[in-house]
Amino acid sequence: MTTPDAPAAPGSVPPSRPSVPTPAAPDRPSGLLAFTEAVPAAPPPTRRSRERDPFLDNAKYLAIILVVVGHLIEDLRDVPEAHAIYFFLYTFHMPLFIALSGYLSRNFTFSAGKARKLISGLAVPYVIFEVAYSLPRLFLDGDLEISLLDPYYLTWFLMSLFLWRLSTPVWQQLRWPLVIAVGLSLLSGMSELPDELSMNRTFGLLPFYVLGLMLTPAHLELLKRPAVRVAGAVVLAGGLALAFALHADIATEWIRWRDSNAKIGVDNLTGSAMRLAMLTAGAALLAAFLAVTPSRRTWFSGLGAATMYAYLLHGFFVKVFQVYAKEMSTPAGVVLAVLLGVAIATLLCTPPVRRLTHWAVEPDTSWAFTALRRPSKPGARG
Repeated sequence: MTTPDAPAAPGSVPPSRPSVPTPAAPDRPSGLLAFTEAVPAAPPPTRRSRERDPFLDNAKYLAIILVVVGHLIEDLRDVPEAHAIYFFLYTFHMPLFIALSGYLSRNFTFSAGKARKLISGLAVPYVIFEVAYSLPRLFLDGDLEISLLDPYYLTWFLMSLFLWRLSTPVWQQLRWPLVIAVGLSLLSGMSELPDELSMNRTFGLLPFYVLGLMLTPAHLELLKRPAVRVAGAVVLAGGLALAFALHADIATEWIRWRDSNAKIGVDNLTGSAMRLAMLTAGAALLAAFLAVTPSRRTWFSGLGAATMYAYLLHGFFVKVFQVYAKEMSTPAGVVLAVLLGVAIATLLCTPPVRRLTHWAVEPDTSWAFTALRRPSKPGARG
């Protein structure tokens, strides 16, 4: 049995050790292959890498504004301008949010610490807000209907994100994860999936989560190039123009990802082609949106760290807004709804709101878990 080297005497010169050649790094995929090959494990975080990236926080803040605005103008769709904006936003606002969630989930494993964060950050808030959004129905209709397997209202995202994040290690082992995810998305449209576990949206929007998993910092740096930023602005303007031109001719169900092809009223071939077109449009628009997102620190960068607060809480404001939707169904009302959405999203990301609602959005569940055992150091004696 070998023994550890004895420490060198003071003033003595330690014996030289033979140098060990460093193995050459394997070739990594580039270009389009980088999006279809499995992503290697990320290196251990350094002190600098732990710092928040203002680009991601800016993107998250702007993304939650789109989500809140989209929900507010949903009840104003009788106004043609509102329906066009609604169609435009719903084509990519949740795909954008989902892709960012996938990117930030790249290091998820089944370790004890990550599993506990999954429970405290998604599972427990899901239960809390599933109950909270069901309570108004109890007071208004006298009916309390809660089904933890059938998400109500906007809690579907927590359910789907929980399942997507659990599947993260699987996607990172596959050779063509994005191709497989797109295939599953198209196949899901051919079946009458149950509402439990938000199956239609979980499978339908899955490619955007996998796309986020496959993105790397190098890919995001490409989006920050001046020429790409200009192209992104052009794509967004073109997408908005197309939305105004086509919104009345395309069924709204396509941008909601809730129904099968048969339920929408088309055959599977037409439905698959339409779903593939919506996936492509969503990916193009979310990339364009990221391209025009500021990469420097801004006044709203700090708010981007609290977008889950705005997502989970803004639904209560939307429910109140629905009471006055008929009176606001005018072009001026649409403008007011957009401004109101920006204000609500911003307010719900501020520190006072976070302190007030931290117990529900980020509950402390440490009391429910056993103490984590720290791994023993190499060479430590028992």
